[in-house]
Amino acid sequence: MSTPVKTFPVWGFFLLITNGILMLSVILLIWRQQQLTTAFATTTSPAPVNLNNINRPVVSELGPRHKLNYRQWLDVLKQEATVAAAKSPQHLTIMAGDSLSLWFPPELLPEDRTWLNQAISGETSDGLLKRLDLFDQTQPETILVMIGINDLIRGVSDQEILANQRQILRYLRRNHRQSQIFVQSILPHGGEEATWEGKAKLLAIPNSRIRQLNEEIQKIATRQDVKYLDLHPLFTNKQGNLNQELTTDGLHLNPQGYLVWRTALQIYNNKQLAPQRQENQLGTSRERI
Repeated sequence: MSTPVKTFPVWGFFLLITNGILMLSVILLIWRQQQLTTAFATTTSPAPVNLNNINRPVVSELGPRHKLNYRQWLDVLKQEATVAAAKSPQHLTIMAGDSLSLWFPPELLPEDRTWLNQAISGETSDGLLKRLDLFDQTQPETILVMIGINDLIRGVSDQEILANQRQILRYLRRNHRQSQIFVQSILPHGGEEATWEGKAKLLAIPNSRIRQLNEEIQKIATRQDVKYLDLHPLFTNKQGNLNQELTTDGLHLNPQGYLVWRTALQIYNNKQLAPQRQENQLGTSRERI
C-alpha cells in the first residue's frame, strides 16, 4: 500500500510569502537609508515639543528627561497630552510604552502623521495601565502599544503581564472607539552577547518565553478586535536572540533597529489603508455613475 503524500497547507505558503515580502522590504529600506543611519547615530537630543504648529509632528524633548523621576514624567506627559487635545492635530498617533518607544528618533518616525510620545523609561504594564487616562481627551487616529520587557526583568509572572495587557487594550478600546489600536510584540534580548548593565536579569529570561508570551498577546488582541503587529521576527537572529546589528546593548535599539521598526510601521500602515482607499475609489465611481 502506497504512503499518502503530505501536502503543504495553503495558509502556510501564503504566510511564507507574506513574511518574505516584509523582510525584503525591510532590507531594501535599510539599504536605501544607510547614509541616514550614521547621521542619526550622532544626533543630539530632538527639538523641544512644539504643538503650536499642528502641521509639524508632535515630538517630545528627550534631552534632560533621563533625570526626571516618575512623578515628573507623568506631569510632562499630561501637559503634552493636554496641548495635543486642544490642538486636535490631524493623523495624531500616540506611542505608549517604555524606553524602546521613548527613544524612537523623531526623524525616523513616518512623516505622514503627527506623533505624541507617551512612553516612560523603565515602564511596566501595570504602570502604563494606571496612566492611560493622561491622554483620554486626545482624539488619536492610531495608538501604538509596546510593553512587557520591564515586567519580565522585574520578575512579574506571565499571568500578571497578560492580565495587564488585556486591561490596557480593553481600556483603550472603550475610551478611543474611533482609533485604530495596535499592540506590538515584545522584542527579544541579546542573550550572552548583551552588554546591558542588567545582563544577568536578561539571561534569566529565556527568549523562548518571550515568544510564547507574544503568542498569548496576539490571542488577546484578536479577541479584543485590536491589531497585532509582530515585530519579533524582524529583530531575531538565528539563535532566537536580538540581532546584534540592531541593538546598542542587547536590550535597547540603535538607529538601524529603529529603521527596521519604522519600515514595519510603514508597511503595516499602507496595508491597513489599502482597503480604505479602494472603498473611497469605489464610492467616487458610484457618484460618477
